[in-house]
Parts: sequence; structure tokens; C-alpha cells
Amino acid sequence: MSRHELKAEVTGSIWKIETTIGQALDKEHTVLIIESMKMEIPLVAEDGGTLIELCVNEGDTVNEGQVLAIIER
Repeated sequence: MSRHELKAEVTGSIWKIETTIGQALDKEHTVLIIESMKMEIPLVAEDGGTLIELCVNEGDTVNEGQVLAIIER
């Protein structure tokens, strides 16, 4: 199995977390939603897998390129 880091594509804040640790994720499953400049940007598990770590909480401010979650495939 390999680990994949999900990184923020923009600077913003974590608006909503849609998953829990240990959850099996289908392809394109939304892991969390970032709010940036009044836009909601979903961060998805492109190839699916299992969420093994969340590195942020709702309301946290994040920077572009910051690791937000880790998925094991």
C-alpha cells in the first residue's frame, strides 16, 4: 500500500470536513471543503483509498501546498 498526501490548492480556511479517520473513500470522494474568497473548493480523494490522517480541523487557516490529509491506497 502507498500513502498519498492531499494538499491545499489555495490559501483559505477549512469550511467543512466530510470524512472520518478510517473511512473507506470511493474515487472522487470529497474529503473536506476549503473556503477561499467566498468560494467553496472541495478536496477529493482522486483514486479513493482509506483516510488515515487528518492534519487540520474545521475553521483552521491553511496555505497553498499545505498537507491536509493522508490517504492510504
